[in-house]
Amino acid sequence: MNALTQTANRQTILIVDDSEMNRAILADMLGNEFDILEAENGLEGVAMLQKHGPEISLVLLDIVMPEMDGFGVLNMMNKYHWIEDIPVIMISAERGSSHIERAFELGITDFIWRPFDALIVRHRVVNTILLYAKQKKLTAMVAEQIFEKEHRSSLMIDILSHIVEFRNGESGMHVQHVHTLTETLLKVVVQKTDKYHLSQTDITVISTASALHDVGKIAIPEDVLNKPGRLTDEEFAIMKTHSLVGANMLEALPSYQDEPLVRFAYQICRWHHERWDGRGYPDGLKGDEIPISAQIVALADVYDALTSQRVYKPAFSHEKAVNMILNGECGTFNPLLMDCLRDCADDIPRALDGDSFEERSRRALQNVARELHKHEELTASERTLELLEHERMKYSFFASLTQEIQFEYTVTPSSLILSTWGAERLGLPEVLMDPYQSMEANAIISAADRDSLADTLHSTTPGNPVVTYDCKLHLGGEDRWHRIIARASWSSEEPPRYTGCIGKALDTHSSRLQMEHLEQEASHDALTGLINRAYARKRIAERLADRPTGRYALAILDLDYFKSANDTYGHMFGDQVLKFLAERMRRSIRGGDIAARVGGDEFLIFLEYKDDLESTIEGIYNRVSGGVYEDFKISVSMGVASTENVDGDYETLFRCADEALYVVKNSGKGHYSYYQKEHAPVGADISAVSPIDSEETVHNSEEAPK
Repeated sequence: MNALTQTANRQTILIVDDSEMNRAILADMLGNEFDILEAENGLEGVAMLQKHGPEISLVLLDIVMPEMDGFGVLNMMNKYHWIEDIPVIMISAERGSSHIERAFELGITDFIWRPFDALIVRHRVVNTILLYAKQKKLTAMVAEQIFEKEHRSSLMIDILSHIVEFRNGESGMHVQHVHTLTETLLKVVVQKTDKYHLSQTDITVISTASALHDVGKIAIPEDVLNKPGRLTDEEFAIMKTHSLVGANMLEALPSYQDEPLVRFAYQICRWHHERWDGRGYPDGLKGDEIPISAQIVALADVYDALTSQRVYKPAFSHEKAVNMILNGECGTFNPLLMDCLRDCADDIPRALDGDSFEERSRRALQNVARELHKHEELTASERTLELLEHERMKYSFFASLTQEIQFEYTVTPSSLILSTWGAERLGLPEVLMDPYQSMEANAIISAADRDSLADTLHSTTPGNPVVTYDCKLHLGGEDRWHRIIARASWSSEEPPRYTGCIGKALDTHSSRLQMEHLEQEASHDALTGLINRAYARKRIAERLADRPTGRYALAILDLDYFKSANDTYGHMFGDQVLKFLAERMRRSIRGGDIAARVGGDEFLIFLEYKDDLESTIEGIYNRVSGGVYEDFKISVSMGVASTENVDGDYETLFRCADEALYVVKNSGKGHYSYYQKEHAPVGADISAVSPIDSEETVHNSEEAPK
């Protein structure tokens, strides 16, 4: 085993393989550029990871090994979170798809088959390490920018809160409480839904902008703003102007209108007194016409007003305030926000307890600094599956062979990263910021599928993060079926926070059409196009099980004298007769009814009826039977059984209808009969009904019956 001699310019690779020859081949390929550690089985590999984990840049891992196989090593790496820091390339001669899928599910970044190709191995190793480092650097740059923005925003909150406090002593803590409540509620909203497309940056900016919600009160006269009693109608009208005053103040800053902070602050100032039912002010907006930023600040504003002492009221308890809001005593709010309030209600007192604004601001900045520093150091730890899996997809042979669309979506910053081939296939750039706002991206997948996929990913857990979703993507002017396999990423904080996903989209259009064709062949009669007996049985049984109280009838039809048609005109003519009869059956039933070819010259019709079964059956029979196809007269015998007379399972209905048909065939053919339950045994005293004679003549026609 080689000694560890990693330098500042060399990375260390751990090779875990029970074959000494394989280890030697890989070491020879990579030893000039990397320091090599070797382990001859899984247990030894785990021990090396325990000892040298932080120093190892990559693991080359075999599957089949004594003591502990490759999957066992991956399980240990997941258990101790090493997989989050160290990329793994699986090496094996095993080519089964189950091995590959299992390995990727356990977090590997690439898969290399033996025998080795030196050029391929080297490029994949180098690309994985270099691209991993590139992503880590990019994340660090973003973190630095976020820190700087957060620092400036916190200073602004401090200043604004003191301005408002100067005019209204009650509002200093109110501003901070609204900020805290807004941030708390936004985090819960993001966990529940992707409907509002809020990134972590949006949460920070909206929470910051909430400090401005009452800034318009600067323009309210002192005697109105601080009146110790209830306001008159005229005074309340003056007070209500603060929302428009604040919005106008922000709108008068033309140089900053493109800043997200100003945009959100404008929404909050103008509309934080609007109500879900449209009974708010100043514009009477209702529902989601109100920006989500204003909706949440409105809820936070009401809660803090209820729990704060005012000159006109005492402070209510946390429990009473929450109950008043949930019971609709303080106006109507978005039902989703009510659910969010329920979810975080227990956390609110702790968030607000004993916090002065200055202390909280300092702590917030410290937390931000600590979190971002941790994020820089643990980029791989927090986002391993996002970063490493993306890089694997970008360069793996698996993608090149199957031409998959590989992607990574991150909540913060809101971005969609595509593989080179995937970007070309979709007609999008490889890096797309704010993908929800991209018209080109939204034209590729329907809004319903996009939102459904997002909701499915949000509903995963860190322990069960993988989802599979089938949908159509609009590519190259056509809609093609794709299977999306995605893995949600979650933060390590408690509770875990959804941070995005990585995944791939496989074009399954051809295979799906082929499967549909095979299913069609398996379930339908090749000659007539009607469903076959087996599939009819399945569908009828399902219908009976879904609606056991429904009224159903099953009819078995037999084409009379069909053998003579074959004998006289030949089997090809006989086939045309069967196809003609099938088409008449198809046109004689309703959309929810079932028509099937049972076999030979026997057919089946299954239908649901309400009251008049007699006229329904008579109408079907007259449209199916009678007439002439070329020189062959169409005559049909039919037996009918209904759930009014027999137990409603398929086997009983079919048997009874067949008994009724047997009686018809033995009594002259060319009519239909009903099975009557009271006439036991089966086949005895079955009522017979003669059809209405038809003079219809058809010459190679498939005209629908009148």
